[in-house]
Amino acid sequence: MRFMIIVKASADTEAGVMPEEPLLAAMARYHEELAKAGVLLDANGLRPSAQGWRVRHSDGRTTLIDGPFTETRELIAGYTLIQTRSREEALEWTRRFPAPHGPGVDAEIEVRQLFELDDFAPSPSIERFRDMTVDGGG
Repeated sequence: MRFMIIVKASADTEAGVMPEEPLLAAMARYHEELAKAGVLLDANGLRPSAQGWRVRHSDGRTTLIDGPFTETRELIAGYTLIQTRSREEALEWTRRFPAPHGPGVDAEIEVRQLFELDDFAPSPSIERFRDMTVDGGG
């Protein structure tokens, strides 16, 4: 089972303020533990939305919208992707996630399970996706 731990953005992350060393150290320790346990798949921070864009599909048209985006609480500052044997194991790991904006700073992470190809009914399209994946899409 794969889960994405989503770190919500803050005014500081959107301003491009880099984390200070104590927070970087806490995040490094946490991610080292994930790696040692064999559950870490990927993790990274995202640059501010001012450096990004969105593509909107509406009324049959495609529109490109440059950042920044104003709703900070809806933006993502970073993520960690883990693979565990159960939802409970993922929950235990996420309880240990360091305060993403530092101790004493209000923050929120969201955790969402990823769909696996086996969650979908068999079809030619699903087989095409399975052929594209490195691990067979399990």
